[in-house]
Amino acid sequence: MADVGREQVSSMVLEAWDAFIAQAQTVDLGRASRLPGWRAHEICVHLGCWDDHTAMADLIASARNGGTGTPPDVDAVNARVTAARRDASREEVLAGLHRNREATARYLAEEPVELDTAPTVSVVGRLPLLSVVLGQAYELAVHSLDLVSCGAQPPPQEVLQSGLAALADVTGALAASMDISGGVALATPDGGWAFRSDPHGWEVRRLPSGRADGPGVEAPADLLLDAASGRVNPVPAVARRKLRVHEVGGLLKLAPIVSAVPGIPGGPILQLAARTVGGAGGVIGRLLGRN
Repeated sequence: MADVGREQVSSMVLEAWDAFIAQAQTVDLGRASRLPGWRAHEICVHLGCWDDHTAMADLIASARNGGTGTPPDVDAVNARVTAARRDASREEVLAGLHRNREATARYLAEEPVELDTAPTVSVVGRLPLLSVVLGQAYELAVHSLDLVSCGAQPPPQEVLQSGLAALADVTGALAASMDISGGVALATPDGGWAFRSDPHGWEVRRLPSGRADGPGVEAPADLLLDAASGRVNPVPAVARRKLRVHEVGGLLKLAPIVSAVPGIPGGPILQLAARTVGGAGGVIGRLLGRN
């Protein structure tokens, strides 16, 4: 997505931030969410910027230093940050969200464009900085859906589409880094996103509505994001024809990414493809075999 330029990426990411903050301002932060053990409070806290948790500044520093360092343990970081602010006030939590949004906006408005393609250390490995910044759109879209379970209104469809764009971009980057030639479409009734990768790089493109040619998954945007993030098990969704998988063999080309990066967004869908071809899918395998 670096090829489309900062202006478009900035619009996608900052609109996702604005939509999430608008949701957070309307919900009871003490209300339990669909994430075990997490209230809306914890969802918002871990997305905030704090004195001891400055994710955007850390990413910029890593890019300036050549992308050196070790990927953080995201579960450990989340546990530390949320535990330290378990009793933070509503005003403090919302202020943390605004600080992270502004840190992102400052990068996109002020930092040299050369940093966009510089590698930085993210939670899934070394990626171009702008791809990691766009990755916020994926995280915000998924957590916007989490807030719906706390009583918030659903996020705008464009925010969900930006989340899918980020998913396509990061997966393409990881595939290219592993010299994988292939591609996947993330198709929804409103259009979608697709990527193609080879050892020389990757490209991402917007899809029109309707089924895309080649390997891909097809479902409403919220279901695709829920399946990609592990919020729902994709197997029953396939059985009920709410999620369709096309050309499973093409998806299997990306399976090595799951082994190399176990927590990669989209991993549950790739694992579904691997189980299906391996015979463990049972009836699901027979259903997918016709696509």
